[in-house]
Order: sequence, then structure tokens, then C-alpha cells
Amino acid sequence: MRHIASIDIGGTKIAAGVVREDGQVEGRVEIPTQPEAGFPSALARLKQIIRCMLDQGHSLDGIGIGCPGPLDSLTGIIGDIGTLPTWQDGDLVTDLEQEFGLSVAVENDADAAALAEHSWGCATGISNYIYVTLSTGIGAGIILGGKLYRGVEGSHPEVGHQLIDPSGPLCYCKLRGCWESLASGVAVEAWVQEQRPLGLPLRAHEICELARQGDPLALRAMERLSLYVGLGLANLITIFSPDLISLGGGLMSSSDLFLDSAITLVQQVCTQVPVHKTRIVPTALRADIGILGAAQCWLHRHPSIEPSVQHGTLA
Repeated sequence: MRHIASIDIGGTKIAAGVVREDGQVEGRVEIPTQPEAGFPSALARLKQIIRCMLDQGHSLDGIGIGCPGPLDSLTGIIGDIGTLPTWQDGDLVTDLEQEFGLSVAVENDADAAALAEHSWGCATGISNYIYVTLSTGIGAGIILGGKLYRGVEGSHPEVGHQLIDPSGPLCYCKLRGCWESLASGVAVEAWVQEQRPLGLPLRAHEICELARQGDPLALRAMERLSLYVGLGLANLITIFSPDLISLGGGLMSSSDLFLDSAITLVQQVCTQVPVHKTRIVPTALRADIGILGAAQCWLHRHPSIEPSVQHGTLA
């Protein structure tokens, strides 16, 4: 049974754990991403996490990493990531392989999560499937014909930056009103702050909690979120007409506040495809989908490597 050191990098937090190749998670830890500290600091903390796994007696066969894009999934070189603005040109592979003597596989985090859901979650056995993460940003992994879809030169399609409303807020992608600028956790926070400029900034989870308490502004924020989540999903269904879409990410912990309305909108506006044949559900893998995705990224890249006799070591 192979064991993978699995690391899921997000704009707000980094989650890690040891994952067996059957999808069982052995231990889990979370730390703040702290993107403002720069990539060298992040790399040092990733090494510390893996050292702790080894110190605790875990035998490791490889390291899998899910990271927002753009990035080169073969080399592990990070591109210009809007949610990690100081990490450009960082190398997620070379130092870690040298440090621990293990192969490292890197994948866009949404692609990695899609692979996990397709292998261990609600998309098992489904040929045409899309995983969408609604979190600090928005991303999606697309499975077509049972295989992960990649674009030109292996690139990852950035559906979070599809245009929704050209009069919307300016995004780091240079568009006004892309999906991420309207329906991500950061977008919810920014909109609420615009409505109450003298108030203290609120995090997305705080706004969701206020909505549950009946706060009028927070409820309006959820109505707005449901509109834009619904429009983005409607575009995906109109273009791909998949069998299934599953949703994960931090905002989905409050899906009861916006998802039903978003799905109702999807069913109203998708008039040119058999929309009622597409199921939209929360991820079956829940909070662990990120680290399970990182593990599946390594397993997907190394399907035939046998468990090592000598596992990763400390350099």
C-alpha cells in the first residue's frame, strides 16, 4: 500500500496529510498560506510539514501537490497566480525532490480535486464531469470521456475567469466581471465592504454567519452570490452538458444559503441543453478533497510505481 505526502495549497490556507492509495487519510494539518511572506517562506514550511510526517513514523512513497494556477504541471514552476502574487517562478518540484529523495507531482488544485472525486467520490464511473471549487478564488477541473481535459501544451482551462458581467469589478486577470470577481469568497467580502465602507472588513464565513442571523446586508450578499454562482454554472452546462457537477471549496460550508437558488436559476436559463440531466451536488469528499486531490495527482502521474523498500529520508 503506497502512502503519499499530500499538500493542498490555497490562497488562504495550506492543508496537508498522509494519504494511502485507497483514499484513506492518515492525519491532517492546516497552516495559513501567508502569501505575502513570499515563496521561499512557503517552501520552508512545506519542508517542515513533510519532515513532521517522517518524524511521526509515516513511510512515504511520493509527494503530491495541488496548487492554484497558472502553473506548469510537469515542471512545478508557478506562473502569475493572482491569489499568490509573490510566488511567481517558484519551483515546487526540484528542492523537495532533492530534500526528501521522493518524486513530486504537481497539478492545478481544481484538476487534482476532479481526479480525486472521479476516483474516490461521487463521480466514480462517470465519463463527463466537472468539479468546481468556490473558495478564495474559483477554479474547475474537467473530466471528459473519463480523462482529465487539458488544453494546449497541457494548460489548465481557467473557467473562473469566464466573463459574466462586463460592468463588474476589475479582476487581476484584467477582465471586469469575471466569475471569480463576482462569486468567490474574496468577491463576497469586497462587495460587502463596498456597501459599508466605514465598517471593519468581514471575512466570507462571518458574512455567511450574519446571513443566518437575518442580517439584511448579509442576506443580500447571499442573494447576489446565488445569482453569480448560478450564471457561471449555467455557462458550464451550456458549453459542456456534463453528467455531473460537484462543488467544493470554503464557500460550500455555507451552501444552504445560496445553492438551491443558484440551481433554480440554472434550470431556468439553460434552455438549449438537457439541463435536468445534469446533477449539481456538493463534493462527496468534503473537506478532504484538496489533500485527496494532491494524492491522486501523484497516483495519476505514477500509476505503476511499486511501494518503495526505502522510503523518503531526511537530507
